[in-house]
Formats: sequence, structure tokens, C-alpha cells
Amino acid sequence: MSFLGRLGAMLALLVVAAVVAGCGETVLDTTKTEEQLQASLSKSLNEKVSSVDCPSNQEVVAGATFTCSVKLSSGETRTATLKIRNEDADVSVIHLSGTGQQGQ
Repeated sequence: MSFLGRLGAMLALLVVAAVVAGCGETVLDTTKTEEQLQASLSKSLNEKVSSVDCPSNQEVVAGATFTCSVKLSSGETRTATLKIRNEDADVSVIHLSGTGQQGQ
């Protein structure tokens, strides 16, 4: 698959369950976000993603962005920028950076 094809596939929508937290705020389910991002990127990059680390307690606010660290099986580390699309916690990958960086 070409780079542009992979990029298009990467921008696919992730549906992530939200968890209601105290003080009236709703936060993303970090575990589900990481699992779905790992599966989506493994498929779109045609390379196994060995781990994903997203921030915990990410409040669900439509339009907000946040980043997750992505480690590929090759040892490369990348940063995925995700955008919360709506109050239903639909999330999409809007950018993937760090091509070629080797993790420690």
C-alpha cells in the first residue's frame, strides 16, 4: 500500500467508549483507546504495533486533541495525534509523526 493510502487508512475513525468520572466530567477509556489505536495502526501501517501509551483521564471535549506514544515491533517510536470528534467519544487519528526514530 502506498504512503498516501496508509495515511488515509490511518485517519479512520476510532470509536472509543467514554467513562464517567467524578466531578461531572467524562473521560476516555484509556485501555480501549490504546487497544483500538494499536489495532488500527497495525493494519494501516502493515506493521505490528507492540505498544501504545495514551494519557489517562483524557476529558471528552469535542475538538480537543491529545497525543499517544506508539512503539512499533521494529523498535521505532512514533507519536499519534488524536482528535475527539464529539461528545460520544469518537476519536480519529489526525497525524502520525516520528518516522524513523528508534526507541530505547
